[in-house]
Amino acid sequence: MPRVKRGPKRRASRDKTLELASGFFLTKSKLHRAAQEAVEKSLRYGYVGRRRKKRDFRALWIIRISAACRAAGTSYSRFMAGLKAAGVELNRKILADLAYNDEAAFRLLVEQAKAAASR
Repeated sequence: MPRVKRGPKRRASRDKTLELASGFFLTKSKLHRAAQEAVEKSLRYGYVGRRRKKRDFRALWIIRISAACRAAGTSYSRFMAGLKAAGVELNRKILADLAYNDEAAFRLLVEQAKAAASR
């Protein structure tokens, strides 16, 4: 089997890895082996983080909606059930934004949900 000398391709691959590792601590940004391991790990964390971000934001929205509901005299679960009964199809992101930025509009939604739930 012939000997393989990689030439510029090998250098380019290493440069790419070191470029991705710039800003890492000590040898992880300077030596190829350490940088390669650190970059692989960081890419895994990034993949997991992109999935996790969706969970974290949904939890934040629910907390904001729940806090606004408590201030309006109802619970989150009753509010959401009332909205569903009233046929209001706003997602949690929009509801959280209303609760955070427009208290009057959110109170109207709460009243609408209460009315629909009591029917």
